[in-house]
Amino acid sequence: MALETVMLAVGSQDRDRAGRLTSTVVDIAEPAGAEVVLLHAFTEEELDDAVGRLDYEFGDRPDADEVARRLSVVRDIADELEEAGITLTVRGAVGEHAESIVGVAESSEADLLVIGGRRRSPTGKVVFGSTAQEVLLDSPCPVTFVRD
Repeated sequence: MALETVMLAVGSQDRDRAGRLTSTVVDIAEPAGAEVVLLHAFTEEELDDAVGRLDYEFGDRPDADEVARRLSVVRDIADELEEAGITLTVRGAVGEHAESIVGVAESSEADLLVIGGRRRSPTGKVVFGSTAQEVLLDSPCPVTFVRD
């Protein structure tokens, strides 16, 4: 299978593992000449918080792509990917995280999805759910999971 599009889904909690996520994507995408879709998924509340923190003019409601491009974790990863010579598109999506990630993977026709997460106990997964687990089960393409 030829890799044309690799999607990297990140969230604000990925700051500590951004380097590992980025190097994983570079190791995969660079030799294949694949393009990268760098996605940040927001809930409505997270998007509102981000818009407030990023000092948009009152009344302006930027789209999720624009807000994602301005987040520091996304900018840092995008800069490193561009330095590695990788072509990328930054996307933002609004909704439940797992559904948004799967939806963008489908619409971008991703050949591979890279996500990060932490190890959780079985009880923790049942009680709190797991975005990564939902994505692994519902993804339209293979998933590479980078854990803490």
